[in-house]
Amino acid sequence: MRSPTGVRRTVPTQLAALAAGVSEATVRKWASRGKLTRYGRPGRAEYDLDELLRLVVDRAASGREN
Repeated sequence: MRSPTGVRRTVPTQLAALAAGVSEATVRKWASRGKLTRYGRPGRAEYDLDELLRLVVDRAASGREN
């Protein structure tokens, strides 16, 4: 899903973790489990900010942490 402007806003792992309030390892775990899409190239993972925030909101609503 893209932002209302139609542009995918991606951030590196470190900023994704900061935005979600979790560790970088958790962001990587979510990606490996298919809960979050990994973009970027080898050695430079990036994550869609809108997708990440939806995941965080959904997890908070269901009471799950990781």
